Amino acid sequence: MIRWKEKIASLMICLGAPALAEGEIAGEFDYYVLAMSWSPTWCALEGDARGSPQCAPERDAGWILHGLWPQFETGWPSYCRTPHGPPSRAMTAGMADVMGTSGLAWHQWKKHGTCSGLSATDYYETAEEAFEAVVLPEVFRRLKDPVTLPAAVVEEAFLRDNPDLEPDMLTITCREGRIQEARLCLTRDLEPVTCGADVVRDCRARDALMDPIP
Repeated sequence: MIRWKEKIASLMICLGAPALAEGEIAGEFDYYVLAMSWSPTWCALEGDARGSPQCAPERDAGWILHGLWPQFETGWPSYCRTPHGPPSRAMTAGMADVMGTSGLAWHQWKKHGTCSGLSATDYYETAEEAFEAVVLPEVFRRLKDPVTLPAAVVEEAFLRDNPDLEPDMLTITCREGRIQEARLCLTRDLEPVTCGADVVRDCRARDALMDPIP
């Protein structure tokens, strides 16, 4: 039996009525998650096969800015309705130095930046400010060979080099047996804050692979 909502949706299609926009309202969120990806992992799993410029040896990419994500205490908004226009190609290209590619910069605006309540310019500036405030552990840039290590070792390196952070403000994720990301929780003013329960979960692998920068 067709539910009443489905009947209404079918009727709207027949009448040619405009569909409602998807996504939450821009600017309604509790805190940010600053996601920083270990570029060699992304390149090994996806980027090399795509021929991404992020993975070229001359790019020398280690930790990159994946995104600044508005977050609820439980869950997160995405693809929000925003009054602000999209970024220009020049703007996304200008973010490639810290985000790896202009394509990632565009995707992050579309999925997450629209939920910040900020303009594209302000969103990128805020994301870059948050990223540049983090001391990225130099020890990982000095890797010469692939290593396997617990995610806790990566977390400890971030905590050691960023003494204002506490363990529940940062989480390390894995993907397909590899160290994937460091995710830091921040207030709207970009101050470190305790992560929500759905963000703070660390990688559960006993050991994970970490490739060196090419």
